[in-house]
Amino acid sequence: MVTALLQSAVFMINTRANARETPLALAQYSSLTMFPTLTERQEKILDLVIRNYIANGQPVSSKTLVSTTALAVSSATVRNELAALHQMGYLMQMHTSAGRVPTEAGYRYFVQKLLKEFHLPQIEQQAIHHQFRQERLDLNQWMRLAAATLAHVSHGASFVTAPRIRTNKFKHIQLISTQGRMALMILVLYGGEVNQQMLMLAEPLPQPQLSATADRLNSMFENGAADDMAARLPQLNVLEREVARLAIEVLRRADEYTIRNIHRDGLVNLLEDAGTRSAVRVLEERALLADVISGTEASGNEVQIVIGGNGRWQELKNCTIILSRYGVAEQVSGTVAVIGSTRMSYGRNVAAVQYISNLMSSFLREFYIDEP
Repeated sequence: MVTALLQSAVFMINTRANARETPLALAQYSSLTMFPTLTERQEKILDLVIRNYIANGQPVSSKTLVSTTALAVSSATVRNELAALHQMGYLMQMHTSAGRVPTEAGYRYFVQKLLKEFHLPQIEQQAIHHQFRQERLDLNQWMRLAAATLAHVSHGASFVTAPRIRTNKFKHIQLISTQGRMALMILVLYGGEVNQQMLMLAEPLPQPQLSATADRLNSMFENGAADDMAARLPQLNVLEREVARLAIEVLRRADEYTIRNIHRDGLVNLLEDAGTRSAVRVLEERALLADVISGTEASGNEVQIVIGGNGRWQELKNCTIILSRYGVAEQVSGTVAVIGSTRMSYGRNVAAVQYISNLMSSFLREFYIDEP
């Protein structure tokens, strides 16, 4: 049951996490349709410029490309292709005598078209496995370790959100007479969330009548979502209907509350770079972070990449976020992510997010039963 996720649990990593490959996707705001397609040579040169810039952090000139790579073309040809890539918006030049650096469009093309498949070295995978197998972990401890591992591997910041039920469902309700017209409603949702609130009744009611009301609601609504319950309200008497409406409000609030718990690590790595400092706000403000997560909604456990905020989040102007859902599809899921400069090691960071996401999905499959 999902309640096991909220309690102490033994984490047993299972090798099937390594067997599943996760697809790579660019977040939906990063369309390439507005930019022209490149020739094979232009793609090769753009790939070399971006990899060189990621490695060294310096503008890349035609001379550098000719002297350090096996392009087998003249420096003049490379200059012409660099100028063409500049014209198309994939590269930019700070001043006429400088080399080129990638634009956000260039990074997007690189990620979607040129990024080769990358796996963490086996020795690193084994080290991560070893870390997670060292101790018996509850969910919070395990999330904390996942965030720390991602920050270490990526040399950036990371965050991990707690898993949540995709659609909350009614499990059980109790009505307890307290004093006079007051009664206590205890509502339990699948997943372990418990909501208690005091009700003011129109008139004092004996406990047997309150219990009978609760029994009828439990019989009608067990495993029901908010919309299912709302459709059946006309079948209820006045008291049952009022209690059911309160329960529906609780379910809908639970569906809207996207981030209950989050672990962050590596924030100091963002603060060290003037270009990425504003991204700290994304990690500190839950509403903003929830907007980023919901704005990159993907099916299954796809890896998503958000470059430069995709024109939507100014705080991410100079940053890239690589994130993935983990969990059981359409049932319970959380998010793992790394965040850093756009000049990051994309292949390695995609592989790290994918690997940790697979481990966390394996954990949830181990402790989540696909039945309420």
